[in-house]
Amino acid sequence: MPRPPSGFGTRDVARLLGLRQARVQAWAREGLVHVGRNARGDFRFTFRDVVLLRTAKELLDSGLTTHKVRTALDALREQLPAGRALSGVRVAAAGGEVVAKSNDEAWEPVSGQRLLDFQVAELAEAVRPLARQAVEEARESEEELDAEAWFELALELEVAAPAEAIEAYHRTLEIDPEHADAHLNLGRLLHEQGEVSSAETHYRRALALRPDDATAAFNLGVALQDRKRWRAAVVAYRRAVEIDPGYADAFYNLAAVYAKLGDRALGIQNLKTYKELVED
Repeated sequence: MPRPPSGFGTRDVARLLGLRQARVQAWAREGLVHVGRNARGDFRFTFRDVVLLRTAKELLDSGLTTHKVRTALDALREQLPAGRALSGVRVAAAGGEVVAKSNDEAWEPVSGQRLLDFQVAELAEAVRPLARQAVEEARESEEELDAEAWFELALELEVAAPAEAIEAYHRTLEIDPEHADAHLNLGRLLHEQGEVSSAETHYRRALALRPDDATAAFNLGVALQDRKRWRAAVVAYRRAVEIDPGYADAFYNLAAVYAKLGDRALGIQNLKTYKELVED
C-alpha cells in the first residue's frame, strides 16, 4: 500500500531547531521521541515530534540531565492533544516540571523559574513551508497514493497548513467517497473558514456513513445553528445526546437554541443537564 511522504526529515528538523543532524538522529535513537521511519529507513518526524524535540533542546540547554528530560517528555507526550488542537497549546516548564495548557485555560507556573515557554502556534508557522513541501511531494509521487495515505497526510497538515489539509481531504474523498472521518474533518476545516453550507454537507455525509457518531451530529447542529435553522439544529443536537448522553456541549447548545425558539422551560432543562454533567 503506498504511504504518504508525510513527516519531516532529519535535515529539515535540524535546520528548524538550530541543531546538528547528528544530534537529532542521536535523540531519535535514544528514544527521546518515538519517531517513525520511511521505506528507506530514514527518520521521519511528525509535527508533534518537532514540538517534543524543541522542548528537549531547551531543557537540556538549561542544564537538566538527559534522564530528567526523558521523564519530562514522557509526561508532556501524554498532555499534548491531537490534530489542530495542538496549535493552541503553550508548552512551559518550571523546576523541571513540564506542562502543556490550551490558550483558553489559565496557567500559573509552579515557580518563577521558567526554563522554557513557547506557543506551539509559533512553531507551526515555522513548519508551514515544510508542510507545503510534503503536499508537493505527494502530488508528484511516482506511486499513486491511496485514500488512507492522503487522509494521514491531511491529519499531519492540519496543524501547520490547513489549506493544504483541505486539499488532502478532498483527495481522500475523490478516491474513497465513503471515508467518514475525511468528511467530518473536512467539514470542520471548511466550517472554520466560514463555508458553513459546504461544512453541513460533509457533516451530513459523515453522519449518514456512521449513524452512531455523536461528533458528526453535534457538528451538524453547530452548522445549522450558525445558519439560524433552529429546529433543524435541535434535531441534530438531540441526536448527539441520544448517541452520547454525556455530551455536555450538546446540552449547552440545545439550551441556547431553545431560548432562540422561545421555549424557556426546555432551555432551562437542558442548561441544568449541562451543569450537572460538567460539575460531576
